[in-house]
Amino acid sequence: MRVLLTAINAKYIHSNLAVYSLKSYASCYTQDVEIAEYTINQDVDDILADIFKKSPDILCFSCYLWNITFVNQLLVEVKKVMPHVHIWLGGPEVSFNAGQVMKSYPQVDGIMCGEGEETFHELLDYYNGKIKNLNDIKGIVFRVWKNNENLSEIVENQSRQVMDLSKVPFVYNDMGKFKNKIIYYESSRGCPFSCSYCLSSIDKCLRFRDLGLVKKELQVFIDAEVPQVKFVDRTFNCRHEHVMAVWSYIARHDKGKTNFHFEVAADLLNEEELRLIETMRPGLIQLEIGVQSTNQDTIREIHRVMKFDEVKRVVNRIHIAGNTHQHLDLIAGLPYEDYNSFRKSFNDVYSLKPEQLQLGFLKVLKGSFMYQNVEKYELQYQDRPPFEVLSTKWLPYVDVIRLKGIEEMVEVYYNSGQFSNTLQELEKKFEDAFSIYEKLSQFYEENNLHMINHSRITRYEIMHQFILKYDPDREEIYRNALTVDLYLRDNVKNRPGFAGNDTVTKEEASEFYDGEASEHRYLKGYEQYDKRQLRKMTHLEKIGGKLLLFDYKNRDILTNQAKIFYV
Repeated sequence: MRVLLTAINAKYIHSNLAVYSLKSYASCYTQDVEIAEYTINQDVDDILADIFKKSPDILCFSCYLWNITFVNQLLVEVKKVMPHVHIWLGGPEVSFNAGQVMKSYPQVDGIMCGEGEETFHELLDYYNGKIKNLNDIKGIVFRVWKNNENLSEIVENQSRQVMDLSKVPFVYNDMGKFKNKIIYYESSRGCPFSCSYCLSSIDKCLRFRDLGLVKKELQVFIDAEVPQVKFVDRTFNCRHEHVMAVWSYIARHDKGKTNFHFEVAADLLNEEELRLIETMRPGLIQLEIGVQSTNQDTIREIHRVMKFDEVKRVVNRIHIAGNTHQHLDLIAGLPYEDYNSFRKSFNDVYSLKPEQLQLGFLKVLKGSFMYQNVEKYELQYQDRPPFEVLSTKWLPYVDVIRLKGIEEMVEVYYNSGQFSNTLQELEKKFEDAFSIYEKLSQFYEENNLHMINHSRITRYEIMHQFILKYDPDREEIYRNALTVDLYLRDNVKNRPGFAGNDTVTKEEASEFYDGEASEHRYLKGYEQYDKRQLRKMTHLEKIGGKLLLFDYKNRDILTNQAKIFYV
C-alpha cells in the first residue's frame, strides 16, 4: 500500500513539519509512506504529473490558506488520471468545514480533522486490515458510497482528544534532507489566549514537549549549524520556566551559526527573561511580536490581552541592547479600527523602530470567532483564499485600497532596510510616519509607478524624485543620505545620477588603499589581501567633503548593513 503525503509550500526554503510528523509517528509503516514537497510557484500540471509517476494508492494533502487553491485544482484532476486512488485531506484549511469540503469535492474519501498523528496512524491500520471500520477512527469525516455509485453519505466521527506532544517523534534525524531550508520546530501546541481572528484560540489545550527532549533536539540543530530554526509555538513565552530553559540552553551551547525565531507576547516578558536576552550573541534569537492594534476598543473586542505601554517598554529595552531582531505586526480591518485609528496604531508601533513592521490585513478564517460575527461587523471578505477583508463597518473598501498601497511602500522602503538614513530625514519633514508612506503611495499612483516590479536602483531614483517634490530645499541632505543608504547594502559599480559629482578621485583612492594595505587602520581581518583586492571588496565614497569607507565583510548582524568608517 503506497501512501503519498503531499505538501505544497509557499516557497522552496520552507518545509512542511506536519507531513514529517505524520510519517514519523506512523513509523511501523515508514517503508510504505513517501513525502512529496512542492511549491505554489510550480505549475499545477507538473505537480499532477509527478504525483501520477509516484503511483500512490493513498494520496494525502496538507491543506493551508496559502495552498488550498492548488489543492482544489489537483483534487479535480487527480481522479481523472488515477481513478482508484484514495484521497485524504488534513490541515487547518479543511478541519473546520470538513463536511462542506466533502460535498464540494466528491473525489475526496475523507478528511483528518485537527491533530493528525494518531489519526493518520489509525487510518493506515485501517487500510492494512488492522482496523475493520472507519467508524472506529476518531477525528475523521469520511464518505460512504451507496449501492448507487453516484450517491454517498458523509459520516462525521467523534473528535479526537489532543495527544501528549512528547510522543511525537523528532523528524530531523536526517538533516541532509533539509539543506538550504528553514527548520520548523514545535515545543508546544495550543495557545492560552482567545484572539478572535486566530484558529489557535479554538484549541485551548496548551501542551509542552518534554524539556529533556527539546534540549536534545535543539542540540542537533546547533551541531548541524543550520542557519535558522523557527519555533511554531503560538505564544512561546506563555510559561516562564519553559522560556528560560530553552533560551538558557541555546545561549550556553551556541556555536555562532544558528538563529532561533520565536513568536512572543512582549508584555509577558519578565525581568529575568529580558536580562537573559541582553546577554545573548547578536542574532542568536529574533522575536515576532503581534501588536495588531493599539486601539483599546479593538483590543477588547478581539479578545486580546495586550498592554501596549508594557509592549513599548519591553521593545525599547530590547532595541537598546542592539542584539535582537524584532518583527512587529499590525492587522488592518479589525473591529472599531477605521483609517485614522489605524494611522495611530501604525505611528505607535513605528515609533518603536522595529527591524520589521508588517502591515497585514485581516483574514477571515473558517471556525474563528471573527468568521462567526461577519454580520455584526458588516464584514465583507474575499470568497477565495486568503479570505482577506474587503470592508468593515468602520473601514470602507476605498480605505482598504489606500492601506494596501501603504503596505507596499512599507515593504519597499522600511522593511527592506535600504533607506534607513533617508527615512530619518523624511520623518523631520512629515507630520507623522504614516504620512510618509501615504504620500509615497500616492506618488507612485500619480506617476503610474505602482504594479511594476522596479529594480533596486530605480527605487532610489523614485525616492529622489519624491524628495524633489516634497522637500526640495533640503535636496543635498537627502542626496547624501540616499548615497550612504545605497552603499551600506551593496558595492554598486554603476554610480547613480542622484549621488552627484563629488566623487573620490583616483589619486585619493590610491593614496588611501596604499596606506591601508600596509597599516590596516580600518579594515581588520583583511591582512591577507593586497590593495587591489581591498578596493574590490570595499567602497570609498565622498559625502559632504568627507571620505567614508564601507566594509562589506563585517556587516551588522541585524541590519546586514556594511560597517562604515569616517576616514
